[in-house]
Amino acid sequence: MEVVILAGAPEIAALAADAVVALLTSNPGAVLGLATGSSPLGVYGELIRRHREGDVSFGQARAFLLDEYVGLPGDHPQRYRSVIHDELEQYVDFAPGAVLGPDGLSPDIPAACADYEQAIAQAGGVDLQLLGIGTDGHVAFNEPGSSLVSRTRVKTLTAQTRADNARFFSTVDEVPHHVLTQGLGTISDARHLLLVATGRAKAGAIHQMVEGPVSALCPASVLQLHPHATVLLDEDAASKLQLADYYRETYAAKPAWQGL
Repeated sequence: MEVVILAGAPEIAALAADAVVALLTSNPGAVLGLATGSSPLGVYGELIRRHREGDVSFGQARAFLLDEYVGLPGDHPQRYRSVIHDELEQYVDFAPGAVLGPDGLSPDIPAACADYEQAIAQAGGVDLQLLGIGTDGHVAFNEPGSSLVSRTRVKTLTAQTRADNARFFSTVDEVPHHVLTQGLGTISDARHLLLVATGRAKAGAIHQMVEGPVSALCPASVLQLHPHATVLLDEDAASKLQLADYYRETYAAKPAWQGL
């Protein structure tokens, strides 16, 4: 796991976008994993800017979403398929049908999960997966206690996660109790995991993810086992890391040709 501590969100967005642009430049048909929530918004804004300036095309790429609420109507603005369209897809040149998410409206949820796993596999797997982290250490909607080898499935959200997501709804009561989410095993199959986090509220979870034991109590700690995991943090999110100076030193001395 590589930990990179940067000055703030703009620097994080720029470096994460660098990784996506480099991937699509070398492999225009790459498969991206897209996250929703607050953490990736800056990254999407930077990618939109670079697309408008002609620095990157998504025209041959495919993308898969991490998760989806169960039962939200197809036209609901907080449905994650709608959110990713509004935040990224409508501003770049993905081909029609190139962006897929789990079917939270399927009458057969287990079948929808199996179909989603199959679709990812048929696309050749995810080349770069963008991730955020919850204040309790969840990634996607893999709550504490999730199996480290889990696959796409239905999950019940904790009260903490529903409270965290209430800012996107009128009240916490409107936040669905259930979601479809890629499992930790599914996420770990991606060839590059790129997690971004900002703010002091994430500091405890970041400390447990990076420096704590690999444990279902902190689902994001599974990144410690991945051969190519990158964690981009601002100073606040990194504030509880015991080895922060080491991470700064190693990144400062990193050869430029290595990239992320």
